Amino acid sequence: MLSSALLVTLPVFLQAPWVRISPASAAAFTAVLLAAGLALERCDAPGRRNAGLLLIGFAGSWLAGSLFWGWARLHPLWHLPIEAIALPLALGGLTIPRWRLACGFYLGSLLGTAATDAAIAATGLMPLWPAALAASPAEAAQLLHRAAEQVLQPAALSLVGCCALLLLQASRWLWQRGEAGRVASAALATTLAVDGLFLLAALLAPRLSGLI
Repeated sequence: MLSSALLVTLPVFLQAPWVRISPASAAAFTAVLLAAGLALERCDAPGRRNAGLLLIGFAGSWLAGSLFWGWARLHPLWHLPIEAIALPLALGGLTIPRWRLACGFYLGSLLGTAATDAAIAATGLMPLWPAALAASPAEAAQLLHRAAEQVLQPAALSLVGCCALLLLQASRWLWQRGEAGRVASAALATTLAVDGLFLLAALLAPRLSGLI
């Protein structure tokens, strides 16, 4: 499950800066991920096969992230629909034992993304999203800091806390649903941890948040 957690954090440190520099090449890298995943999935060793399946699931998340952050980043309402680009394939793949790990990772990541977007909208931060991305680095840092302070207000903090508890309960439930469920659980729990780190960065060091 550690591999699943590491893959969730990879876009924060690698994909975000890459997409800002060259979104087309970042999107094209999906083919490399898929090729590597399919090659590993054909191995006899269970560890390599599982690693390949995780890469295949991760490729779906990587492509969606590259498309959104490369070409639609100023339109937050498009975030979840683009992130769900592989949803039909993932839902169908759950019925095929061979692909359940790949689908579990993608669906766990997508659920975490949906919960994050819902919390952003419910706390009234959605208008700050395009504003921060379109602003200069100094202005963006101020906007992100202001957003973090808004989240720490009692009403917003209570809402975010409830959302976090629901995600933890969902993660716990998924963990009890077999290997694919544990993969999805790890992806979901890691998304929650990354959101917490992002909030801390936006409050203390906005320029390190990954959005500037």
